Amino acid sequence: MKMTIERGALLRSLTHAQSVVERRNTIPILANVLISAQNGAVELTATDMDLAVVERVAAEVSQAGSTTVSAHTLFDIVRKLEDGAQIEIGVGAEEGQLVLRCGRSNLKLATLASEDFPVMSDDDMPHSFLVSAASLRSLIDRTRFAISTEETRYYLNGIYLHAAEGEGGKVLRAVATDGHRLARMEVPLPDGADGMPGVIVPRKTVNELRKLIDEAEGDVAVTLSDTKIRFGVEDIVLTSKLIDGTFPDYDRVIPLGNDKVLEVNRKPFERAVDLVSTISTEKSRAIKLSLNDGLLVLSATSPDAGSATEELEVDYSDGELEIGFNSRYLLDITQQILGDSAQFALADAASPTLVRDSSDASALYVLMPMRV
Repeated sequence: MKMTIERGALLRSLTHAQSVVERRNTIPILANVLISAQNGAVELTATDMDLAVVERVAAEVSQAGSTTVSAHTLFDIVRKLEDGAQIEIGVGAEEGQLVLRCGRSNLKLATLASEDFPVMSDDDMPHSFLVSAASLRSLIDRTRFAISTEETRYYLNGIYLHAAEGEGGKVLRAVATDGHRLARMEVPLPDGADGMPGVIVPRKTVNELRKLIDEAEGDVAVTLSDTKIRFGVEDIVLTSKLIDGTFPDYDRVIPLGNDKVLEVNRKPFERAVDLVSTISTEKSRAIKLSLNDGLLVLSATSPDAGSATEELEVDYSDGELEIGFNSRYLLDITQQILGDSAQFALADAASPTLVRDSSDASALYVLMPMRV
């Protein structure tokens, strides 16, 4: 194998590859990236056995071939080379060696045989559709904060993606919950997605996909089965196993009869929550919202830090109510609201609260209260 590649193109691809590779591996080859050069391009593949990313990059290939080398080491080397430089990569004279030359720099890296690199099987994936990168970014950004990190409830460790019936017709819906809060976001159902099964996309896959589509324009090709999902973004293909579990019936926790409606100006509310929560205890991060007609008082007390209150004028006319929330969860939700105001539908101090963006009906959030 012998090729020449521009430093920026290789670095971009290695950034994606090394992100998939775990820092600690009991299987040595899983720490490596597979480099395959042929027909004027190089293909970089990285996997952790549950998730695989394959990226194709243009290169000047003078001798086709393949090898594997430490993903993190190669990434660190390329990152430290001069911007715009041309990098020569080839197999060394000694077996198990990769030679990298750039200007006056000459490095030799240990390799492992490419034949031993694990490949994720290409199972039959009967469902496929195109979704815009912008829609996919919205689905991820406005739900992933609510993904559970509790490994015992593994079926909550991802985003539940499925076709559903929305208020204005069929939608592609993303839902995430950790039992304390729930986030639901939907976009119009893409052509071809109607018969798709409901799938739980793992947290790591969600995060890697979000990096890949950060600056992408146009459509992302989605292909899936009951056990795997694949995303095609420009010259990158991300394939992942799905979480094998049943996502709970989330409709049951979305309150329908909350008749007390509070509307707040988002930015002053966010600032007030952030300020008052500085006093709340580190463990519970609890703050109290005291409501009366036209007025909201936010307060927090801590035996060590003292107390804090702030008043806000709000749109509310449904009588007195006191309710407590985890301030971090409250901020996580309000930060997803893109409009100027947020609408809270409340029932009482012990019932879940419904939060919506006043200017966007596609997103919905549920927040459980806490005692304060």
